[in-house]
This record gives sequence, structure tokens and C-alpha cells, in this order.
Amino acid sequence: MRIFFAPLYPTLTMPNDQPPSQDTIIQQTRQWIRSVVIGLNLCPFAARPVDRGTVRYVVSEAQTLEACLTALMQEVQRLNEDESIDTTLLILPAAFSDFEDFLELTDLADALLEENDYEGVYQVASFHPDYHFADAPEDDPADFTNRSIYPMLHLLREEQVEQAIDSHPDPDGIPERNVNFTREKGLEYMRKLRDACL
Repeated sequence: MRIFFAPLYPTLTMPNDQPPSQDTIIQQTRQWIRSVVIGLNLCPFAARPVDRGTVRYVVSEAQTLEACLTALMQEVQRLNEDESIDTTLLILPAAFSDFEDFLELTDLADALLEENDYEGVYQVASFHPDYHFADAPEDDPADFTNRSIYPMLHLLREEQVEQAIDSHPDPDGIPERNVNFTREKGLEYMRKLRDACL
């Protein structure tokens, strides 16, 4: 069972209550990846595409389920057409602040890829400011392995994922290592590190 908790992140607005610009959102997301994902080695495969500049960052203004799925398939088409892009982060700052609704989006995204014969070609990873793993304790620091600044869908090329896993000495041990590491660091450390990216 998935559990939803109230947001732990600050209101994402600029002075005069203006929402952050797309450039700011991308900059904050890049910082989150550098500081948290790569900085803590939560994903040992992330540094290479970031360093090569082959990560595509897309900020979508979509607010409905249908619009978000349309944006996702547009990015799938972009990956089909441009092999220089290793992976795409579809950032959804205006949609799915509710984590349970976001889970529905991710389930439908997986189903949509399968329906369009992209199973085994692309896969979707998901990140959310209130991400919470099923059956995990409340306020678990390990949730911050998937707690991003904004809701986002991460499109990956399946072939590249398999190559990265094959080249790692212990891919099955990565999740356990991340859980142990983040719990050792503690909730306040993980929260402050993530929120500092704003």
C-alpha cells in the first residue's frame, strides 16, 4: 500500500508570488541531480550522461493526465528521432502535487509505452517531492532517493540501462546501499540537501 504524507518542501514560488521560470526549474533540477543523485552516488549511472551533456530537460506546463501523457509520448518521439539524447527528464511543475495521483500517472505511462510497442525500448522512472515507498516507515530518509524538487518522469533507453547494469559489479546491491546510506544520514540531512537545490 502506498502512503501519502503532507508536503515537506517549501512553496516553490518566486518573489511577488510568481512561479519560477522554466530556466529556473531546469537549473534547480540540474542542481538536485548534481548534489543529491550524483553527489550521494544514489545512481552510479547518472554522472556519465550528465557529464556528456546528453540529458534532455523538458519543463511541461501540462496540468491534466491526458496532457502529461501526450507530453511523454512527444518526448518518446524525440528520442526516436535523436539518438544523441541518452535520457529525458520530463518535469511537471504544474501537475500532480498529490502523490497518489502521480502514481496513477506513472502506471498509465508504463501502460502507454507497452500499448505503443515500446516495452523493452524505453522505461520510465518516477520522482516526486512526496515520494514514499510502499510499506516503508513514516518519515523514512530513504524516500529521498526518489524525492525530487518537482514531479517528473524520467525516460530511459532500455538498451543503455542494461549496458550500465551489466558493467556494474553489484547492481542488485544499489537499492540496499542507498537505503542504508540515507537512513544513516538522517531525515533532516536529506531534506536540507534536497531543499538547498531551490
